[in-house]
Amino acid sequence: MSESERTERPLFGKIIFRGIIEAKTGLHIGGAREPLEIGGIDLPVIREPIERYPYIPGSSLKGKMRSLFERHVMTKLKGTGNISDFLQEVGQVKIHVCSNPDCVICRLYGSSTRDSNLPARIIIRDSYLTLESKELLKDVESPLLYTELKYENTIDRITSAAMPRQIERVPAGTEFNFEAIYNVDDLEELKEDIENFLLSMALLEDDYLGGHGSRGYGKIEFKLSLIEAKKVEAYSGKTNGTVKVIEENVVKNWRENISKIAEMIASFFKGGE
Repeated sequence: MSESERTERPLFGKIIFRGIIEAKTGLHIGGAREPLEIGGIDLPVIREPIERYPYIPGSSLKGKMRSLFERHVMTKLKGTGNISDFLQEVGQVKIHVCSNPDCVICRLYGSSTRDSNLPARIIIRDSYLTLESKELLKDVESPLLYTELKYENTIDRITSAAMPRQIERVPAGTEFNFEAIYNVDDLEELKEDIENFLLSMALLEDDYLGGHGSRGYGKIEFKLSLIEAKKVEAYSGKTNGTVKVIEENVVKNWRENISKIAEMIASFFKGGE
């Protein structure tokens, strides 16, 4: 994409990813603590404010996917340059942010520096409970609302004294609605971006979401049900040839079809089928 095109930020269309996120093990994404009470929970989960159901913030999903993808890119760069140049201090953490519009990380996940701002091409929505999970969680035998309470101990290695703590988490088997939107503003980089996004999802499945992952928390699975490519003309009612829905069996087995999905979408936007 030329410099003028980057400034203008064209929009050729959007790609919609929808499905379910299933918690395969207990899930803890921390929320604000309530005023401390005797017997209160040490580590509560985040909840939406109206019905008080637990949910997965889009920022948590996007942040973990970006983190894993950064590590993947950083590993490929190892030996070709100074890794410390790849990371910058943002607050109290080191992450990768840059002003290079060709950066495979920042053009997909966004970047904000003192000198420039690269809006993310990917939008990841907050993930709320499915209706089925809402009904199931109402019947969970737990002192908490829609969640479970897990007791853990930290053991003193010298005295063997135990320090108990209470951690709130979403039970295994809970399902959340998932939606992500990709803005198509560069046809040449489209295929690579889609591959990188799906790769980030696959990496997260074999990692963990939220806290306490090394102790078994946070294993999730993405169950995609829809990948739909829409040219910008589709939004003005011109449906003929402007929408492509990827075949159900390809979407269901998206992990084995990452390159195929990306190629099908890129071909569609470039005029093919």
